[in-house]
Amino acid sequence: MPKAKRYPLPKRFNAALSEKAYANLRLLNDRWHLGNNYLLVVLLENLDRVTDPEELDAVYREFIAEYGAPAKPETES
Repeated sequence: MPKAKRYPLPKRFNAALSEKAYANLRLLNDRWHLGNNYLLVVLLENLDRVTDPEELDAVYREFIAEYGAPAKPETES
């Protein structure tokens, strides 16, 4: 049986998750055994395949309505 290839993950960052988001991540990990980093990579790289763009926009609008959004950073000229 051929050895599995490692998918390179060159970008690293810390991310804070809500309890609900982390619970969903743990459920995915229990099912697929990929680890949090790989699960997030697969999800984000395929976001357009696994979500309805209009529904996703509605979810973001609801979140911003409840919690607000940070100010856009000024661009340097």
